[in-house]
Amino acid sequence: MPDPYWNHNVHYHSVVLGAIPKGCGEVLDVGCGDGLLARKLAARAASVTGVDRSPEMIRQARAAAPGNIVFLEADYLDGTALPEGEYDFVSAVAVVHHARFEEAVGGLLRLLAPGGRLVIVGMAYNKTRLDRVLSGCGLLASLLLRRLRGGRRAPTGMPVEDSLMHWGEARRAARRLLPGCHYRRRLLWRYTVVWDKPQEGGP
Repeated sequence: MPDPYWNHNVHYHSVVLGAIPKGCGEVLDVGCGDGLLARKLAARAASVTGVDRSPEMIRQARAAAPGNIVFLEADYLDGTALPEGEYDFVSAVAVVHHARFEEAVGGLLRLLAPGGRLVIVGMAYNKTRLDRVLSGCGLLASLLLRRLRGGRRAPTGMPVEDSLMHWGEARRAARRLLPGCHYRRRLLWRYTVVWDKPQEGGP
């Protein structure tokens, strides 16, 4: 089924879905918005929890939720809002720039079970000439995809903020906080990080 809308975040849902392990149990989608990604994840996991601080986003998400999804109005950085170490897969699309990067990543890691996988789709701003060149390429790609996919928009009421980190800072911070992660800069002003949490007692 085609997506009901397209934007730069939705474009990278395929990266998140491609990273989810087969037979995945408990999934957490942080900053779930209207629940579009959570509903896709629900087709590949036993159960999904979508969490968002916005009451309006949770209202929209609950309006079209299949049986194996729970949507919660909560802040993932609140240590009492969600069970720690419970989730086999945690996704965070356009979320981590809403807080200090170290705080955001730390909050996600607290929720991830040993052996679980974290996928971040993040945003950064241009600082170098190379940054501006790559972003220019993204502009061309965005215009083409916008025409092919029927426009771009965010759900009504979704909070939007700019990143306070440039590309180099985001890359270095991800590799420092998530050793061994797979970091990749993408077109459309996004980067992705995929990281597997070690098993308890592992190296």
